[in-house]
Amino acid sequence: MNQKILIASTNKHKVEEIRNILDFKDVIFESLQKFPHVGSVEENGDTFEDNAILKAKHYHTHTRMSVIADDSGLVVPALNGEPGVLSARYAGRSSSYAENNRLLLSRLSGFKNEQRLACFVCVVIYYDGENLVSAEGRAEGEIINIYRGVNGFGYDPLFYYPPAQKTFAEMEEKEKNLVSHRYRALQLLKTKLEKIHCNNS
Repeated sequence: MNQKILIASTNKHKVEEIRNILDFKDVIFESLQKFPHVGSVEENGDTFEDNAILKAKHYHTHTRMSVIADDSGLVVPALNGEPGVLSARYAGRSSSYAENNRLLLSRLSGFKNEQRLACFVCVVIYYDGENLVSAEGRAEGEIINIYRGVNGFGYDPLFYYPPAQKTFAEMEEKEKNLVSHRYRALQLLKTKLEKIHCNNS
């Protein structure tokens, strides 16, 4: 592809994870740390895709670079999709992981079996000013009543993933990354971008 791509994140771990999964030859991945003058964008979309597109277009406008941006969260169908796009601020704009988890458990109090089914969703967007490519990944599981595991972050200690018989917080990082919603979204994005590259070659 022979280009530079901006990953719309200041999180070194996320940037490295995206770089390793996409693994494009002749592509230099940059992070937002190189653009401290560019302010963030308000994520006020109704869907994960809306928010990812908002970020991708915002950073492309201010850097003129091709951009990869993502948005993700937890969806519980029995709660009408909550916490959804509000996953990071479920209990309030500056809420902690613990506060969000407590609110989730309180909302699910008395819920059983299929009422506790949930999925993590991630939408990744590539935007270069001309092409806008979207990819979604999901990890299906359920919300348990007790915290299990010390790894990960957010809702991971409550999100039980049946194929592994563990919560995400009980998994080692490499194990989780192979089944996570972000990994699946990025793998799909990689396939779509490779097709575009081949068609333009």
